[in-house]
Amino acid sequence: MNTAPTSAEARWLTAEEQRVWRFYMHASTLLEDHLDRQLQRDAGMPHIYYGLLVQLAEAPGRRLRMTELAMNAKITRSRLSHAIARLEKNGWVRREDCPSDKRGQFAVLTDAGYEVLSRTAPGHVTAVRQALFERLSPEQQKSLGEIMEIVAEGLQPDEAGADLPWLR
Repeated sequence: MNTAPTSAEARWLTAEEQRVWRFYMHASTLLEDHLDRQLQRDAGMPHIYYGLLVQLAEAPGRRLRMTELAMNAKITRSRLSHAIARLEKNGWVRREDCPSDKRGQFAVLTDAGYEVLSRTAPGHVTAVRQALFERLSPEQQKSLGEIMEIVAEGLQPDEAGADLPWLR
């Protein structure tokens, strides 16, 4: 049963809401493209792969269960599997079976992966600083963080059956 409102029932965005929405969409698309291009140029990887390597580097033993990695990255299991396959091909990650759960697997950051991450991180942090933080005052940074936290919490419900990427 479709519960989406009809055109007559829709509560349309005000002119100001439309302006804010469009600036958000433009900025988020341009920021992601900027970071992707920097990482492709410096390390031959997209931004999503860099984020996976960072998560593994910060995890105990540089390893995480694939399900946890998908949840942290906010991506589908199929997209994660594809990304890990590419990272494995580069020698940056390896998979290990989970001894306590025959269906589960770990993604493990290799020494080569840690090395590429260490070489790439300074340029990436510089790109993030220049594209985002240096353009905002400390107050704006704080507000942006608070706003994004509210949005993320609203889109990630705790109830069972929630339609979240890592559950697909």
